[in-house]
Amino acid sequence: MRNRFHFLPTYLKGNIVPSQLKYSIMIISEVSYLGNLRTAAKHLRSKDTIITDAPIDNNGKGQAFSPTDLVASSLASCVITVIGIYCEKHDIPFQFCEAKVEKIMGNNPRKIDAINVVFEVSKNEWDSKTLQKVIAIANSCPVGITIENQVSIDLKFL
Repeated sequence: MRNRFHFLPTYLKGNIVPSQLKYSIMIISEVSYLGNLRTAAKHLRSKDTIITDAPIDNNGKGQAFSPTDLVASSLASCVITVIGIYCEKHDIPFQFCEAKVEKIMGNNPRKIDAINVVFEVSKNEWDSKTLQKVIAIANSCPVGITIENQVSIDLKFL
């Protein structure tokens, strides 16, 4: 696979302007190894930090999200965000959503095989037409689009 970031050092030195790039580049975080299979990812704009820990089934302590937990949780967060954007643009009341996320890991190679997410949205009291539009827009989530050809994704709405 071709390294998609081969131009990044040149971009960081200021030798390329963003209009010359095929990709939108945003340096969003700095990730540091803390030892004991832990990392700290600092969001540069907000300064918020997320700690990751290797899971118990992969030599870790399981005391924080694992990197693959973040991928699965990011899918749910992304879906909820695109629903919120859609509802705002179309003046649809959106007051409640909770998601239960299940991640299924495969072996050989170790990777995420499936992500199943159940979204509880019934408290919004949408009619069936609105719910169908919301479900359709959920499939436009950039995280889902990014991983859909590599991970089985099942989204359910209650």
